[in-house]
Amino acid sequence: MVTVLSAEGLCKRFGQIVVADDLSFSVSSSECLGIIGPNGAGKTSVFNILDGSIRPDQGRVVLDGRDVTLQSKHFRARQGMGRAYQIPQPFADLTAYENVLAASTFGGGLDSREAPAAAWKMMEITGLLGRATTMAGSLSLLDRKRLELARALALRPKLLLLDEIAGGLTEMEVHQLAALIRSIKPGIAIVWIEHVTNALSAVADRVMAIHFGHKIAEGSPSAVMRHPAVQEVYMGTVMDAPAVH
Repeated sequence: MVTVLSAEGLCKRFGQIVVADDLSFSVSSSECLGIIGPNGAGKTSVFNILDGSIRPDQGRVVLDGRDVTLQSKHFRARQGMGRAYQIPQPFADLTAYENVLAASTFGGGLDSREAPAAAWKMMEITGLLGRATTMAGSLSLLDRKRLELARALALRPKLLLLDEIAGGLTEMEVHQLAALIRSIKPGIAIVWIEHVTNALSAVADRVMAIHFGHKIAEGSPSAVMRHPAVQEVYMGTVMDAPAVH
């Protein structure tokens, strides 16, 4: 498999708060790496380093063989990095389709002939064709999560960053979302931060646990969930998330 993302020796602190402590990991095409950790572990800050929102004090971010450590978010998006956020923020006064069309046009860089077909394809992949003309602000939470994925996929990413995208969903909705993410995994590298750890177990090939920006375990989902250091950090709550079958 081709390595799509390499994070090499990332270090970042804000005063006395360490959010990345010599952190290294990689993910390949068609692979999903899950990242877990308690609140304040540094997970979102690591994502912000990956997508260019903040710069590391040390280390490198390499996307598809290219060092993008000093490059902007916009540049990284054009090079194939997409991100779906925990709290969807679509253009509420546009339809679901118009939201994805905007992403295809302005984020994906497609022209007026290519963008509509690409947008419809993303709507189909994410199960939103029946909501195409619905105003985004009127969508259910699950459909807003699907729309968030569709907008990220419209960028034609090689790497997809998923930021706690299962948060707030019911057990059944988590199951549906995990199935959708499994279906889009072929051909894309995915890094997924998530508190709903059983959702990760259903999709991720590997899981990395971090605490205060430091890697404490990495391996198969089941091995990491059983790791003594992970259990200690979570104080027995690692397996309390809704099950995904």
